[in-house]
Amino acid sequence: MARARLEGDRLLDLEVLFEQHPRTSGGGHFGSRLVFDRDGYLFITTGDRFHSRKQAQQLDSHLGKILRLHDDGRVPADNPFVGQAGALPEIWSYGHRNVQGAALHPGTGVLWTQEHGPRGGDEVNIIKKGANYGWPLATFGEEYGGGRIGPPSLPGMEDPVWVWVPSIAPSGMMFYTGDLFPQWRNQLFLGALAGQRLVRLELDGDEVVQEHHLLRGQARLRTVTQAADGGIYLLTDEPNGKLLKLVPAQ
Repeated sequence: MARARLEGDRLLDLEVLFEQHPRTSGGGHFGSRLVFDRDGYLFITTGDRFHSRKQAQQLDSHLGKILRLHDDGRVPADNPFVGQAGALPEIWSYGHRNVQGAALHPGTGVLWTQEHGPRGGDEVNIIKKGANYGWPLATFGEEYGGGRIGPPSLPGMEDPVWVWVPSIAPSGMMFYTGDLFPQWRNQLFLGALAGQRLVRLELDGDEVVQEHHLLRGQARLRTVTQAADGGIYLLTDEPNGKLLKLVPAQ
């Protein structure tokens, strides 16, 4: 993770603030979502890199974790594993597979995430300090070749608030707070890759009460974010990718 100063079309004064440990090779399960909370702390999501899923349960590895840092790379003193022998102090929560969406709840300011399961078992989670989210010991998914990985739930581990079986491969994620779609305010939106749709989750507090699908089958949706005017931007994941904008019908 790095920061720099944008001047025109150039990045100046680049500083590397954090490097993942251990270094790994491969092209999958990067995670890599960044979210600042209301107090200015930076959350970073990391994936298990597909080939290293056991490390999601290991506190001496950054893989399969959510990390929390100051914006200059320093570790906050109140992180849950600061001072614990054998644990990396950047870790905020662990037991994650591949978190590809992260957003703050507009009412509570709490971090919500979603992550890819294997063959099924995509999850939406509410992130708690120091909590274990189960992967790969507890999951609703199966091995790609078939066969159980673990039970869906285990004592001492956090259960998801929503699960997809079969998988839709959720990606970008946001809470809608705009005015163009007032009936959708404070609801959760996710893009889906394999599912090729925009998913809207209707909430009652911290509970998902209903799931709705929009734009089904039109494209793999990688990113969803709110426009300044309250519209919804969507980025498609394809060789000739498109930036789309969702607005009310005239």
